Parts: sequence; structure tokens; C-alpha cells
Amino acid sequence: MSRIGKMPIAIPDGVNVEIAENNKVTVKGPKGTLERTLPAEMNIEIKDGQVLVERPNDLKRSRSLHGLTRTLLNNMVVGVSQGYEKVLEINGVGYRASKSGNVLTLQLGYSHPVEMTDPEGVESVCETQTKIIIKGIDKEKVGQYAANIREKRPPEPYKGKGIKYADEHIRRKVGKTGAK
Repeated sequence: MSRIGKMPIAIPDGVNVEIAENNKVTVKGPKGTLERTLPAEMNIEIKDGQVLVERPNDLKRSRSLHGLTRTLLNNMVVGVSQGYEKVLEINGVGYRASKSGNVLTLQLGYSHPVEMTDPEGVESVCETQTKIIIKGIDKEKVGQYAANIREKRPPEPYKGKGIKYADEHIRRKVGKTGAK
């Protein structure tokens, strides 16, 4: 059995989970509503304030979908109740970020500013000029938007300049030594 797949998902207060035909799951909570169609092979049921995911057989496909389905459901429940956030840090002389409306403007050492529009359901906040917080209820969208921002100037290993996640550690390299 899948260790993750067989764990029940507790439904917190204020969160409503509905399962329609073909495993179309709707999760409503204080932060918003998420919908997703999960694999039809899985048996999803609600018992005693918990969501249980069971697989019908031990075929390889069913085993691989078991934990995935449970994790996707759990991410939806956590998203509508608590939300997700990613923190990005900008390092480098003259590198900075600013926010106006729903447009994030990044100065990253290029000859032009890089402008990015927040996707629907995701919000970016510039706490300081070098710290960006991305918030939302959909874990996948938050992570993808953070990755798209980081992609504009990934951290380089020699001086550590660029955009990095707050919890990311950059492996530093030693530069050239002058041979005489």
C-alpha cells in the first residue's frame, strides 16, 4: 500500500468538499474555491469529516496514481483553508522589484525593465525592493509563477547574483586565480 495514499485527509472547519461523477472534486473554503478532475480509477469518499482515497487494484498505474490523487486533494484542502506562499529574494547591485497594480516590474541588469503580470488567482507582493512574496490558493500556480520570475535571472554560482528562493542555498564556486 502507498504510505501517502492511505492517509486520510482531515477536512478543517469552514471547508466543504464535494465529489461529483468522474471524480470531479470541488473544494470550497474561506480563501476561495478550487476545482479539479482527478483520475477516474481512484475511489474517493468522504467519511466522518475525512476524505479517503482508495485504489481498486494493484496494477502499476493504480499504485502510482494512489499517492498522487491523495496529495492533489490535500493541496486543494490546504490551499482553500490556509493558502500558499513562496518568497523570492533578489541579490545584486541595482537589482530590484516594484509593484504597480497587478504588474510586477523587475530591474535585473538588462537594458530594459522586465514586466510580469500576475496570473489569475495569484498575487505578488513586494515587501522590500529585494523581496517578493507570491501568494495564492493553488499550489501549482503559485510555484509556477515563482519559477517564471526566478527564470528571468537565475542565481549564478560565482557572486550569487540573481533571483533565488528564500530557502534555497546556492552552491558557490571559486573564481579564477591570477597565474603569474
